[in-house]
Amino acid sequence: MNENRSVFSIDGVTGMLIATALLLSILAFLSMSAISAQQNNATTYYKIDEEKLVPISKENAKYYHVVKQ
Repeated sequence: MNENRSVFSIDGVTGMLIATALLLSILAFLSMSAISAQQNNATTYYKIDEEKLVPISKENAKYYHVVKQ
């Protein structure tokens, strides 16, 4: 029999806590990145020249102008 067992081994409670902490830190990082990206885009105003747009065209990128930086 294997008598060398431990509750705090890496596959036990400690492993579960490490995995939980790692997942929560990844969640916090991605959430802060998403909030930052949304705030940057919400405060950057732009104008599109609608009269020059063609429904499916690569030339449409020329008609996008950033108003405030």
